[in-house]
Amino acid sequence: MREKGKTPEKQLSHEEILSLQEKDFRLLMLKMMQDIGNKLEAKMDNLLETLSKEIQGIKLKQEEMQNTITEIKNSIEAANSRIQEAEEQISEVEDRLVEITDAEQKREKRLKTNEESLRELWDNFKRTNIRIRGVPEEETEKGTEKIFQEIIAENFPNMGKEPCAQIQEAQRVPYKINPRRITPRHILIKLTKIKDKEKILKAAREKKQITYKGTPIRLLADFSEKLCRPEGSGMIYLM
Repeated sequence: MREKGKTPEKQLSHEEILSLQEKDFRLLMLKMMQDIGNKLEAKMDNLLETLSKEIQGIKLKQEEMQNTITEIKNSIEAANSRIQEAEEQISEVEDRLVEITDAEQKREKRLKTNEESLRELWDNFKRTNIRIRGVPEEETEKGTEKIFQEIIAENFPNMGKEPCAQIQEAQRVPYKINPRRITPRHILIKLTKIKDKEKILKAAREKKQITYKGTPIRLLADFSEKLCRPEGSGMIYLM
């Protein structure tokens, strides 16, 4: 700020001013103008200082607003990122649910198939047929029921003392593949009770060596569903 000029110690009256000499009048005017200029300059300095402070405050507020806007943008971007991550996670969960559903359906299908297989196996196991292998063909004249009773008496004498297992049907089984084979045909015994079949087969497993008149034979569980005798034929086929 410029150095301010000194104001006159005494203000001149209008008459005094008019009575001044031209030189003094000019000096007075210059002094008054200098004084007015100093005052204007001081006011301008104050105004500029005030404006500068206001502009600085506005700039600070602008920076704060810009920072706030930046923070809002960052928050929005972070929220959008989290939303995108959540959508991706939801999509992954949905895909996983589809996989689990497919796997569960396949599992249920396998369980159903296994259950049916197990039921079929159990039904086969529960059939009352016993198959006898190795009995010579010439013994057939006695009748297959008689042969079976003799096998029980020869191999399981204690069982022979109990009431004999009831036989529903007993037949030689014809060859279905090679009728010319020389091995004896099997004998198929169909009992009326499953417990008789299980008791006989258990005893056979424990004895291990089963014979008929000294000839080794085998007693096996047979899973044929039924015996079928074609009409007008004396032959029986497994079904």
